[in-house]
Amino acid sequence: MRTLLLSSAAAALSCGVAFATAIDNPPPPTRSPFPVQRGTAPPPPALGPSTQTPPPEGQAPGGIDFGLWRGAESAPYSLNFSNLIAAREQGRDAPQVRADLEANGFACEDAMRLDCRIEIREQACSYEWYVVVEAGRAAPVAAFEKSCGARR
Repeated sequence: MRTLLLSSAAAALSCGVAFATAIDNPPPPTRSPFPVQRGTAPPPPALGPSTQTPPPEGQAPGGIDFGLWRGAESAPYSLNFSNLIAAREQGRDAPQVRADLEANGFACEDAMRLDCRIEIREQACSYEWYVVVEAGRAAPVAAFEKSCGARR
């Protein structure tokens, strides 16, 4: 019993000593390989104009109803857009989906999967609609994202 108590006390002291010496003896400061020049970085590049035209508020010529997207809240609008695309593109293959989305203003790429997007900027907001068709999925993945805020 005495041996157990003494060994426990020795272990506790040795742990305490290790922590005390680590805090009391910090390593010497090392010189940073990066020069400190605060405030000398160039400003970020200005946002350029959108390369795509915004979809209409309401039904596009190709038949997709974009609704009142400028004033919409992202989460509920994205869910509605996802459900609309899933119902509209159900049972279609990738070339049919691509033709339909391009008729509605989407720009599509077909590499490992079909990836279609509308990306625009208006004033201080960025808007993005995207639809992704992957092999083996029953329905495409679709969403809408809106990001507003002033750049500094």
